[in-house]
Amino acid sequence: MEDFNDLADRYIAVWNETDPATRRELIAGAFTAATHFVDPLQEGSGRDGIDAMVAAVQERFPGYRFRRAGAADGFRDRVRFRWELAPEGGDALVEGTDFATVTDGRLASVTGFFDRLPAA
Repeated sequence: MEDFNDLADRYIAVWNETDPATRRELIAGAFTAATHFVDPLQEGSGRDGIDAMVAAVQERFPGYRFRRAGAADGFRDRVRFRWELAPEGGDALVEGTDFATVTDGRLASVTGFFDRLPAA
């Protein structure tokens, strides 16, 4: 049985890491080589695809951080968790829920949903 909170925390750490070299190390530890990510705004495959998406989000939201919102849960090779994107110490700008599959302790696929987005 996986530690679902640990998986979610490793995922969140990837999205918060601004140093490219360190981020690539975190991605290798959290995602399988053949991973796939999709949400309503972006999609990427492989660790390079994840890295590119994270860099783009960090560029668009400088100074914002992701944080887990509540406990992660799951069963077998499935996990779900909620997250928030907020300025340090501030209220969440974006909230979402991600569903993932797990292979050998790493995220094999992630599907993201937005629960709350800012007004356009």
